[in-house]
Amino acid sequence: MNSPQKQMMTVRVLTLIALVLMIAAYFSPIWWVSLTAPNYPKEAFPDGIRIHFHFDGVYNGCNTKPLSGGSHDEIIQYDLGDDLAMREDPSLAKRDQVVGLDCVHEMNTINHYVGMYPIATGAPVEVPMSKFIIAMFSVMMLAFMATQRKMQILIMSVGFTALSAWMVIDLFVMGHLNSFADHYYNEASTFFNQPEVLARWVANLKMATMAAVGGLMASMLILILGVWKIRPFVLLLALVPALLPVFFVLDYAGWLWFFGHNLHPWGAFTVKPFMPTVFGEGKVAQFSTYSYPYYGYALLLVSGIAMALAMLIRRKMLREQNP
Repeated sequence: MNSPQKQMMTVRVLTLIALVLMIAAYFSPIWWVSLTAPNYPKEAFPDGIRIHFHFDGVYNGCNTKPLSGGSHDEIIQYDLGDDLAMREDPSLAKRDQVVGLDCVHEMNTINHYVGMYPIATGAPVEVPMSKFIIAMFSVMMLAFMATQRKMQILIMSVGFTALSAWMVIDLFVMGHLNSFADHYYNEASTFFNQPEVLARWVANLKMATMAAVGGLMASMLILILGVWKIRPFVLLLALVPALLPVFFVLDYAGWLWFFGHNLHPWGAFTVKPFMPTVFGEGKVAQFSTYSYPYYGYALLLVSGIAMALAMLIRRKMLREQNP
């Protein structure tokens, strides 16, 4: 086996590793955020009020424990309402169990007190589109593993055509865009009951998602034409997926900025616009905030590094073929 063959084999192995890790990351928590405060005792809330960010939404990350002995049949919900009740009747704090907490709802309740919008209102286009973006990157990586331009174009043509059909069927024919819009409306209305404003938000969500579908299809066509006409263009098939960890952090930070700088006057406490903590520990009122990458982001990083190495090797091969 000559040197170019060994190099190409290395490219394929690295790309395959990157592809598997990227898909695994999609089904994993990418980032976690936690709030702690004196009214959430550590013995009952060892991780505080914690949520996990995935590509396809935000999930409960709470791990509650019994305050003392007792059976799991004695389950109570612990939220700000319970805290206020305990201030009026301290004996309620002696209950045996604090389990079954939905920390997404709990954090929404906490954020509501400072006028922050519900978490579900963030990234309303990225969430339903994330699976299609990951699929698009997967097709790009498969095409990158091919050596012949015709095969690269064939893989992308078939893959992108199937992806386009999937998007149209999933979002419009099966009505998943309308279902997501209804979920968005219901979640937002829990804390922000202004139907005329919410109706406008939902209309904007649908319009932006349709624009994203069109943009994704246009990008796929550009990729096919680019690889067909410009030989080094194939490197973009690796570079763009390799930058996925960067894209995630930029999008995450952007939405945090939006939430912190668009506070609604409904808040019980007045807080100046602020930038929530992207990475590390922060402080908001009586709450300590923690924001850190989770194991899904580690998968993304390793995937990105593997993809970057594959791209550099492929770039060297192109230079050697065309000195």
